[in-house]
Amino acid sequence: MIQTSVLEAALEVAVSTGADYAEIFAEDTVRGLLQFVDDSVKDTMSEHSVGVGVRVFKGVQSAYACSSGLSPESVMAAAKKAAAMIAGKGKGSVSPLISSTCMNISPAARIGSTVPLSDKVALAKRAYRAAREYSSEISQANIRLLDYDRNILIATSEGLHVTDRQVRSRIAINAIASAGNVNQVGYNAPGASKGYEFFDEIDLEAVAKDAARQAVTMLHADYCPAGRMPVAIDNGFGGVIFHEACGHSLEAQAVSRGMSEFAGKLGQRVASEKVTAIDDGTIPGAWGSVNIDDEGTPNRRRVLIDKGILKSYLVDKLNGRRMGLPTTASSRRQDYTFAPTSRMSNTFLAAGTDSDEDIIRSIDFGLYAKKMGGGSVNPVTGEFNFAVNEGYLVRNGQICEPVRGASLIGKGSEVIQNIDMVGQNLRREQGVCGASSGSVPTDVGQPMIRVSEITVGGRK
Repeated sequence: MIQTSVLEAALEVAVSTGADYAEIFAEDTVRGLLQFVDDSVKDTMSEHSVGVGVRVFKGVQSAYACSSGLSPESVMAAAKKAAAMIAGKGKGSVSPLISSTCMNISPAARIGSTVPLSDKVALAKRAYRAAREYSSEISQANIRLLDYDRNILIATSEGLHVTDRQVRSRIAINAIASAGNVNQVGYNAPGASKGYEFFDEIDLEAVAKDAARQAVTMLHADYCPAGRMPVAIDNGFGGVIFHEACGHSLEAQAVSRGMSEFAGKLGQRVASEKVTAIDDGTIPGAWGSVNIDDEGTPNRRRVLIDKGILKSYLVDKLNGRRMGLPTTASSRRQDYTFAPTSRMSNTFLAAGTDSDEDIIRSIDFGLYAKKMGGGSVNPVTGEFNFAVNEGYLVRNGQICEPVRGASLIGKGSEVIQNIDMVGQNLRREQGVCGASSGSVPTDVGQPMIRVSEITVGGRK
């Protein structure tokens, strides 16, 4: 991608004003999109992003500069800009670059950019028709087919020189059910760190029909009552609550600044003994997996909370310096225009020993949150508010009528203390997480869990 001699020269420039560490991140990425609406192609897009970023450290001070293109001039320009932002004397050292390779845990057979448009249209049409044919109340289906082919190079003043290729494919299905002026939306969006062979591994029609089922079910639901009650949160995307309400508070970017409710609590009990939380970027083919993080560190499995005890934060190199902790290979960025920082990959609550049936039977009156939606969270306090896209009332241990308009309101550190039952059916679903280093693909997941008491927003 870039000649070694150019990289070494640029690193010398980057440390010329006194930096004690310099890093070059180069990227060549192709992104594809096909949007299918009203039984026809609405839009297609192919985006090619090529550029380089240079970051320097002096102690815990950092500077970052980027430039489009991968020419020697672009690389050197970024190095000069980064160096100019470090006011210092002397010159840092640069070790000779030693090329290395990383084990590819997610090989891809059919890269999206090589798949004919006709094949992509056929896939989208299958999903569209399955959703529309589910019910006459489905008024519209919107299909988005996405693929990514990301090639990166990382070189550092410590002698690291590594390249990686990251391929992803995903389909997002929105189904809209309508009755008069009332509309409800169902959504599914499976994806993987694979090529288009992924779509041969899933039941595409079943995924589309399930999105339609969600929409039709919620169309005929009454509004959820509000109040404090026990809640069973189903597997899969239910894990978004831990991701948002707790996961971000375990990222070193927040912890190192004291802007996390979990700062200074390593080794302490922070959750119910039922809770074991893991961030694992090494799951083959998983949407959030990478061979190396965006600082070039080989990925790993990170146990964040073990039976309620806080064991680890998610640490990148810069915030690791601030905290006196080594990196946990948790540094990620959207692309070369962003400096990296600590982020999640595939984050989930581990399976427990309770059965789903026992969890539901344990609730006299409460809510079964089958499908979670988006929400908001304050990482400093952990306070959150999440929508329930598909919910049902539970009475006398039985799942009863569907309810809409429900939300879960609480505080991350309190919710994980109130998890008193954890099921066995761990499942992950895919999302995109936005933060200071841009948007990155992440998995969230969990088995069914029971929160003994939480505030449910709805209508009195």
